[in-house]
Amino acid sequence: MTMTEAPKGLITGVEDPVLRLAAVEKSYREGDGVLPILRGAAFELYAGEVVALVAPSGAGKSTLLHIAGLLERPDSGEVVIAGKACGKMDDAQRTAVRRTAIGFVYQFHHLLPEFTAVENLVVPQMIAGLARKDATERAMQLLAYMKLEHRATHLPSELSGGERQRVAIGRAVANAPKVLLADEPTGNLDPKTSHYVFDALSALVRATGLSAIIATHNHDLAARMDRRITLEDGKVVELE
Repeated sequence: MTMTEAPKGLITGVEDPVLRLAAVEKSYREGDGVLPILRGAAFELYAGEVVALVAPSGAGKSTLLHIAGLLERPDSGEVVIAGKACGKMDDAQRTAVRRTAIGFVYQFHHLLPEFTAVENLVVPQMIAGLARKDATERAMQLLAYMKLEHRATHLPSELSGGERQRVAIGRAVANAPKVLLADEPTGNLDPKTSHYVFDALSALVRATGLSAIIATHNHDLAARMDRRITLEDGKVVELE
């Protein structure tokens, strides 16, 4: 399988935004006061887009990703994923949307250390109800797509940093989400490996219609994405 071939079962593009944030507000209590983080943040993400989120530490990047990924609730405003308004959903409904529509990649890979690379991709699919045989077939497709099929039976401790992060990306898209949210996914990697991992991630997005928001401090990588956004005074601002 080449980097221009997509694994089976991933989504195709649609015209409406797959993710929309509308007038999102979020504050945290700090001692006796309140610390506002997001102040009417609004944003739309379309199928096939790779968007860089570039902002200083403390500006609210992680908060924005957590709210977009339904890990936190906004104080007000709305989060719409694949046409579904999620603001008034209960916890069980939000969990169901996260499992089917959202994939997460973090700075640290968070792979299960006792499982092999392929097993790390099989487990979330089986949790979602897929049979082991089908989950394994799909996991091997994704590993092949990420040029890791020869490392399928290796434990995370036997993989390089870049290999572990590519496995984490494969795991994040194993259940065919519509949106991938990545928080500094190459932050622990050297520049050469960072570019290789980003290339693999970008190719996956392009080939499948998946959409991604990638928070990064790497301006070279950010410049290669479709759009760049930042946070200013709690609002999402497009960068030139």
